[in-house]
Amino acid sequence: MNTFRETFRNPPGSTMSFRPRVFAWPFVMLAWVASPAQAHASLFHGETLDAIANGISWVAIILAPIIGIVAFWLVHILPEKIAEKKKHPQTRAIQCMCLLSLVFGGLLWPFAWLWAYSKPVLYKAAYGTDVDETVGHGHGKKEEKEEDKKKGGQA
Repeated sequence: MNTFRETFRNPPGSTMSFRPRVFAWPFVMLAWVASPAQAHASLFHGETLDAIANGISWVAIILAPIIGIVAFWLVHILPEKIAEKKKHPQTRAIQCMCLLSLVFGGLLWPFAWLWAYSKPVLYKAAYGTDVDETVGHGHGKKEEKEEDKKKGGQA
């Protein structure tokens, strides 16, 4: 005699084993249609495959490290460039920290980044301004040279 639980799971006249198969057929058909007839490891064969592999190995061995080193260096000089652009009065110290960060594998770089974006607190009280006008690639020196030439011509 069937208990209530068995009757509830399998009502008389139903075939529960048939229902899971009905839902599985579309997935089986999709997998069969999507599977390739033949699998190929590469589009190239023979000598062409060897030449392509040789080229990829040269790129991986020579070019990838060079590009990685250049990208690492460019990222590490960003705080220095930011400090120069913002005319930070401690640009030379930030530049030194960037160089030290290159030596120590980038551990000091976040501090240099924060330092470049920060405003010096006591610099304005000591020097009257929080911007250094002499920082740059010779912008201040060019004006000094012109003034020296004018003075030299007058004397």
